[in-house]
Amino acid sequence: MGKGIDDKLFEGLKRSKFRSRFKLKPKELEYIQQKGIDKIQEHARDFIIKRLAPAEPKNDGKQTPMRGHPVFIAQHATATCCRSCLAKWHKIKAHKELSGCEIDYVVEVLMRWIELNTGGS
Repeated sequence: MGKGIDDKLFEGLKRSKFRSRFKLKPKELEYIQQKGIDKIQEHARDFIIKRLAPAEPKNDGKQTPMRGHPVFIAQHATATCCRSCLAKWHKIKAHKELSGCEIDYVVEVLMRWIELNTGGS
């Protein structure tokens, strides 16, 4: 597992009825294959910086669509979709801007979930 990510996080996410229902469908898998994992990681970082990192994100709690991009699916699956989920599951306090290290951590969590769900290592 990536540094900073505890295996217990993914074990807990698997036990969550809500979180465990999120899966990458053929359309998302094809998108990942077409764009490449580096581009998906770039998208993840951009989404996190714009939609999650501000102290008071616009439409917090509703800023992450449920479909349309593999990263959005991963955000719901990993509880990195809004600041309250980030606080509950990842112990990252709400109402403060995410630090560079926190952004890196969230992107790492997302990419690890995507790798686990695409057959990656």
